[in-house]
Amino acid sequence: MEFSHTPVLLNEAVGGLDIKPNGIYVDGTAGGGGHSAEILKRLRLGKLISIDQDPDAIAVVTERFKDNENSIIIKGNFSDMKSLLNNRGICQVDGVLLDIGVSSHQLDTAERGFSFHEDAPLDMRMSQSGPSAADLVNTLSQKELSRIIYMYGEEKYADSISKGIVKYREEKPVETTFELAEIIRNSVPERVRRAGHPARKTFQALRIEVNHELDALKSGLSDAFELLAPGGRLAVITFHSLEDRIVKQTMADWCRGCTCPKDFPVCVCGNKPKAELITRKPVVANQQELSTNPRSRSAKLRICRKIIENT
Repeated sequence: MEFSHTPVLLNEAVGGLDIKPNGIYVDGTAGGGGHSAEILKRLRLGKLISIDQDPDAIAVVTERFKDNENSIIIKGNFSDMKSLLNNRGICQVDGVLLDIGVSSHQLDTAERGFSFHEDAPLDMRMSQSGPSAADLVNTLSQKELSRIIYMYGEEKYADSISKGIVKYREEKPVETTFELAEIIRNSVPERVRRAGHPARKTFQALRIEVNHELDALKSGLSDAFELLAPGGRLAVITFHSLEDRIVKQTMADWCRGCTCPKDFPVCVCGNKPKAELITRKPVVANQQELSTNPRSRSAKLRICRKIIENT
């Protein structure tokens, strides 16, 4: 099976993990194995645990790394990283990489139903199990659809789009990507249609809801940080503002020390920083990468290091 995916910010992300040849590392979103392959190149006696919930990705990386003794492949969601590793006797790791969002393979495989550029069943499930996007648009109330589209797509026409969906499904279910894209197009002003395809934000919102992506991100960050050994690093690549905001705030919370009011003469909370930022500002793709991989244009990389305890 071919799983085409160009890893974004490859050198920056893998380099930012500061890999030890004998360390233990996790690629929580293995995809086609691009980042995993680069990590494995730098290991001697260490181990890399590559995790993905997509059966297609698991099949590809299993075949790709079948002869590599340093590779361990696990099917699952990175949000369950701690239990997935603990069940295999791994309680601490030296670094974790998370490349959040939909892969090139998922976008480019029309029948997966992620893209509004190709006509296909309206699916969007990364794990290929559970309720699909079609299930959501055909069963949720107009109010709930509007909330999802506004919150996760940051779409100001969420109300009119959700009303358009409900009106359409009164005649027949919304079954394909092109059907939904056309409903969206007919639900926004003409000037919005001229500015670019108006379906992008709604498709993003439904994909996030179908896969519970933001909840998974929060859980995954927590699990990853708990698994890190002192001095271990966490590198996270995001592709839209909602994800980046969560990563930025979570890392800031770990790096924050005393939370006492400023007018307290001495600290009474006892809180100490748990991490330090390696990247003060997010790392973005350079011009060379942008020219060869347009999907890198929205990528942001943030890296933090767990502080060694009792120092």
